[in-house]
Amino acid sequence: MVRHIAALVGMPGAGKSEVAAMFEHRGYAVVRFGDATEEELARRNLPLNEANERLVREQLRAEHGMAAYAMLNIPRIDEAVRHTDVVVDGLYSWEEYLVLKQHFGERLIVVAVVASPATRRSRLAARPRRPLTAEEVDSRDHAEIEKINKGGPIAIADITLVNEGSLEELCREIERALEKLS
Repeated sequence: MVRHIAALVGMPGAGKSEVAAMFEHRGYAVVRFGDATEEELARRNLPLNEANERLVREQLRAEHGMAAYAMLNIPRIDEAVRHTDVVVDGLYSWEEYLVLKQHFGERLIVVAVVASPATRRSRLAARPRRPLTAEEVDSRDHAEIEKINKGGPIAIADITLVNEGSLEELCREIERALEKLS
């Protein structure tokens, strides 16, 4: 049986974590790229906030290159995909995409989760964990587009989920995506 790796890409607040949870509910194992950042913050005894997260992300990429998160997480994905399909929460850069595509080939399916900037700002301001101001959202958007090369994986996604409505509408979008993966 061929197991799939669905790599989620999208701007902050688009709904990647919601989509990952829905995939997980349907039997996919979740590998969250951002866990590497949080683990490094904990190792350094730094508080979890946007400034420290950005610092660690940039340092990990300076040390390991722009494909850092893919390289750091391939062992986790390899282990999980031995047992079940996998959803990767948080593909960031074009370079990460290239590393994952080379490693997993046709088993890798890129799923873009998109929402308007206004929708994303509203969601990120209201989230209970790591809320962001509108200025922080805009700053992070610019950093992810200009410094992390996030636009490429969004542009070449195999599947695009538009997340502007209700969770029920998103769930229907995901069901259509999962049909394509079957």
